Order: sequence, then C-alpha cells, then structure tokens
Amino acid sequence: MRTALCWAAVAPGAAWAAVRLGGLDRGPLVQLLAFTPYAAAASVLPLLLALALRRRWPAAVAALATAALVAVVAPRALPSGQPPVTGPTVRLLTANLLAGAGDARALVDLVRRHRVDVLAVQEFTPQAGAELDRLGLDRLLPHRQLDPQVGTVGSGLYARFPIGEGGVRHNRGGWGFDQSHGTVAVPGAPAVRVESAHPSAPYALDQVAHWRADLAAQPPATPDGPLRILAGDFNATLDHAPLRALLDTGYVDAADQAGAGLVGTWGPYDGDPIPPVTIDHVLVDRRIAVRAVTVHRVPGSDHRAVLAELRLPAR
Repeated sequence: MRTALCWAAVAPGAAWAAVRLGGLDRGPLVQLLAFTPYAAAASVLPLLLALALRRRWPAAVAALATAALVAVVAPRALPSGQPPVTGPTVRLLTANLLAGAGDARALVDLVRRHRVDVLAVQEFTPQAGAELDRLGLDRLLPHRQLDPQVGTVGSGLYARFPIGEGGVRHNRGGWGFDQSHGTVAVPGAPAVRVESAHPSAPYALDQVAHWRADLAAQPPATPDGPLRILAGDFNATLDHAPLRALLDTGYVDAADQAGAGLVGTWGPYDGDPIPPVTIDHVLVDRRIAVRAVTVHRVPGSDHRAVLAELRLPAR
C-alpha cells in the first residue's frame, strides 16, 4: 500500500515533466502548462514522501521529475549576462487594457513616473484613447500608430520618438486581435521595429489551434537585419512550446533575462482562485541588453503592465 501510495503521488509530477520537456502542449494541457512553476514547487512533496517511506524507485522518479521541472523554471529568477552595448536606453511599457476598462490615469501616471519612451497597448478602444490623451499622454508620447476598436481587438503603439512604416497586423484566429506596429527612430541607435503583440487565447479546446496559428504567425527575429521588439499579451508562458519556438528565432524574454520571469502578469485579480501566471512579455532582439523589468498593477484590468528598461546598440 505504501508503494502504491508513493507511485500515485509521484506519477502526476513525472507526467508533467514529460509533457513540458517534450513540448506536448495539446488540448487541455495548454492551459495546464501555464502553471508549471507551481508544479515545480509542488513536485518536492512526492519526493519527500517517497524518501520518508524509503521507496527507492518512486523516490528516483520523483527526483528526476523535480530536477527537470526546477531546471526549466528556476533560471527565470536569475539575471543573465547581457550584450556589451553602448547605445541609448529605452523604457518600454506594455499593458492589456481589458477592452478599455484599464484605469487610464494609472497608465499615464506610470508613463510619466517612469519616463516611458514606448508604450504598447492591447484591447485598446476609442474611449480609452480619448481618455489617455485627455490625461496628457499626447504630450508625453506624441508619436503613435493606433488601431482603436470597440471590444477587445484594438491595439496601439505610442512613442516619444517618431514612428515610421506603421501598420496593423490582423491575427486570423480566435477573436482576431489586431497588432499595431511601426519603426521607432531612437536617436543614437538603429531603427527598431516594435509591435504590440496579442495572439489568440487558448481559453477553450476549440481555440487551441487558433492560439498556435497566431503564435506561429508572429514576426520572427531578424538577427542579421533590423532590431525587433514584440511586446504585449502573448497568452502564453515560457512553458509553452510555440512561444519558445518564437524565442528561438533570435529573441530573448526581457523578464527572464532580468531575473523577473516568475512574476505573474495575469491573475485574474478579481477574486477568482487562480494563481498568477506570466503571459505578458517583452521579447527583444538578442543584440539588445535588458537592464531591468518590473510589473505594475493597472486598476480595472485583469493584466498587469510590464515595464522593461532596455539598452540598444549604438548606431
């Protein structure tokens, strides 16, 4: 009975590790894998149980599962080395406004207080845009590429510096979220392509294919070409294979680089018993140095804003 108890306790963690390492996020496993950091922490308990009951093989399997899960999760809490760049510093903020319900005053205060240079917004509505400008965003960030829409599909890109080659990318899956993009001309640095990313959410089984398609359609990094930044609500964590595939094109996750990769950005923060997960990201070209990343509450939204302090290569 003790052996059976140990195997029953060890099996879920071992299966989770196998799915995560194998990139087997399909069907209901997609939502489940978002909570991998919590599974890594909980995987220690079956190991301790097997050791306490002196069950060698369950303990060995539990140890392997724990080691695997910790190995993929723990580095997100540790800062990484950065490229030795000497160009200007850019502060980029991304925020999902929950169909325009996010507190505009709080967002403008974040922009003003942290001297934000580039702002990417998702679920951006005409009313939200008008309110942000009424509160002074038009003076703080006068350059913009906006696509306000009623509901959740709108997108926006604001900057302190001129934006050229602007446009809107239309995701085809799920809700069909839009993504505003443009080339930001930062003085003293090469031009940077910035996009407000918002792939479909895998909120139901029939949406998983749309989610995968939208992530696969995100613009890849161009390691031998222009600098690129994707910032927004990716509806995916670093434990999802499609997001890791996007990173493999030449991006790094800014929060992961800064040691803040385990800070939750989506709760939801309305009392539901769901622990926070990290689905909002700033993905930057590997040639860009990440100096710091912080996460900030925006009242009225179920997402938290992500602020990344970046240093660009010199021109």
